[in-house]
Amino acid sequence: MTGFTHHPWLKGLLGDSKAAAIWGPEQQMQHMLAFEAAFTRALGSAGQISADQATQIAKLITDFAPDLDAINSAAMRDGVPVPELVAQLKRAAGADAGAVHTGATSQDVIDTALALTIKAFNVLLADRMTTLATDFETLSHQFRDRTIMGRTRMQAALPIAFSDRLVTWSHPLARHAARLERLRPEIEVLSLGGAVGNRAALGDHGDAIAAAMATDLVLFNPAKAPHAMRDHIADYANLLSLITGSLGKMGQDICLMAQQGIEEIGLECGGASSAMPHKQNPVLAELLVSNARFNATQLAGMHHALIHEQERSGAAWVLEWMILPQMAQVTARSLSAALELATRITRIG
Repeated sequence: MTGFTHHPWLKGLLGDSKAAAIWGPEQQMQHMLAFEAAFTRALGSAGQISADQATQIAKLITDFAPDLDAINSAAMRDGVPVPELVAQLKRAAGADAGAVHTGATSQDVIDTALALTIKAFNVLLADRMTTLATDFETLSHQFRDRTIMGRTRMQAALPIAFSDRLVTWSHPLARHAARLERLRPEIEVLSLGGAVGNRAALGDHGDAIAAAMATDLVLFNPAKAPHAMRDHIADYANLLSLITGSLGKMGQDICLMAQQGIEEIGLECGGASSAMPHKQNPVLAELLVSNARFNATQLAGMHHALIHEQERSGAAWVLEWMILPQMAQVTARSLSAALELATRITRIG
């Protein structure tokens, strides 16, 4: 989905520039450097290195400009970008190289960067769901006296108020917003486990270092790094699919309401046809349906990624990298499309 942000003719329809920036490689690298700087500061707070050394090396890390071409080449060999990044940081630190990364592992860096990404993305999700809830309230008030035909199994049943159908769009979103708040302490988490997830390389200072890092990065601090326990990631992916699925229901309803011969809804700026100028296609409503089906399909892949063998899986881990960012950006685009669609409704009934 990131590619659509710069696609010459699909970026407006499928892309979401704000979400793409949050999930983009530049921000990912900044989060990885933030982990390393916080780790060095925590070594200082735990007395593993001097306070002055921790401050100096943490600043070096924060200001560091990595050689991304070298990291790309090394990642083809190592499967992860962290070994080359750490090597560059250690070279820059010189005699103080021991203050960089020692006792941490690649997954700590990447998983914490993911948590920081999700934390920023959750703000975007929450803001858009809140705004959409307000728009639904506006629509309910604007068309409070309008009646439409209630339909069951796509057949005319009995007349209903438009607000009855609108509730089926709005109430699930309110539940998803509440689900997001409940999930944040489980998903916005520090990862610090070291080589095999037990912090053994940090000795008696592991828990103190983790606590300091979590405070520094404003993340939750689980009792154990979730290296091979990915249910929280799958749960988050499930929430993304629930959001797009509920918005897909809204989109499907609007598509049906806009059908010629039914015409229970009027929309500004419908999409044009190259062959039939009389048509006004409900493009944004259709996009909500497509995005819902996309995320529902990807969710199975995230459940496959639950299967981490022993203490770490390369294959399952990479599968997360491939799927989750796309699901997130599709969700963001569905929310922005729903927000735009809500403002385009000009007539009910």
